[in-house]
Amino acid sequence: MPRIPKIALPVLLMATLSACAPLSSLLGEPDRDIFELMPAADTPMHCRARPVGDLVIEEPKSRSVLDTDRIMIRPSALQAEYLPGARWGDTVPVTLQTLLIRDFSRYDAFRHVGRAPVGTMSDYTVISEINDFNAEASGGGAVVRLSVNASVIREADARVVAQGRFARADTSPTTRTEDIVEAFDRASRGLVAEMTAWGLAAMQINTQNCNPR
Repeated sequence: MPRIPKIALPVLLMATLSACAPLSSLLGEPDRDIFELMPAADTPMHCRARPVGDLVIEEPKSRSVLDTDRIMIRPSALQAEYLPGARWGDTVPVTLQTLLIRDFSRYDAFRHVGRAPVGTMSDYTVISEINDFNAEASGGGAVVRLSVNASVIREADARVVAQGRFARADTSPTTRTEDIVEAFDRASRGLVAEMTAWGLAAMQINTQNCNPR
């Protein structure tokens, strides 16, 4: 299938969406065109154990239709479109990377959590691939679906210490952009919280020994 030049997308989407009843209410929205997802939690946690070292969260991989700051919605299983007039603050992979860094950083079980190691090599690295990060039109509303495959790597011996697949879904009662974004926010909070708990366990950090600071 030929690629559509980006400059033509707004015109094509307006024409396509105006003919699609479930999505027609999206036209002309939102008043604010840049959206950011919130962290799963913001409470710093003190862990009664020696820090395990440096943790790097690599930017997740994704296929090209998700490697963008556009907000994807599927009118049908085989169609991928983007909400008109609405964007994320970063690309989808960087958005998820940022949320994971912020959630892992709440725990002082690490000396450093970031996108790159402080020195030549981190102690642990989380690598991942985004399979789904989109909404699907459903009746008069939409269903948001997020799914990610992830691994924790111990860098000292390049050993994969854990692998997991994580998925979350949430519903939007309408196809209004703000309602869909709120569903994305709820789903991403659950996804990131689950991935953080899994990663901590893989690095043998007992969260029962961690308390709010």
